[in-house]
Amino acid sequence: MNAKQLGLSLALLAFGGVEAYAVWQVGYVGVIEQALGSVGAILGFVDLCVALGLVTIWLVQDARARGISPVPYMLLTLGLGSVGPLLYLIRREGRESVGVLHAARAS
Repeated sequence: MNAKQLGLSLALLAFGGVEAYAVWQVGYVGVIEQALGSVGAILGFVDLCVALGLVTIWLVQDARARGISPVPYMLLTLGLGSVGPLLYLIRREGRESVGVLHAARAS
């Protein structure tokens, strides 16, 4: 595991912990209800949806260019938010590290 993967894994662990705690406290539906509970919360929720939509468009294009199926990461993004892109980036970094290692051995 390289440094980028380690950093991304720590971010995933931290985010996953906060997300699990929130779902444990109020349930999955409760998280959504609270996200729509005030004008400020709605603004944050809509902003998050736009940002994750843009990230998902990039993820699909990047995954296809690398021969990776984007579907699991898209589904994770729909259900768990940033978990999908974080897992994709961890996998992507792992593939790049393996590619660099193979290229170095070949020369």
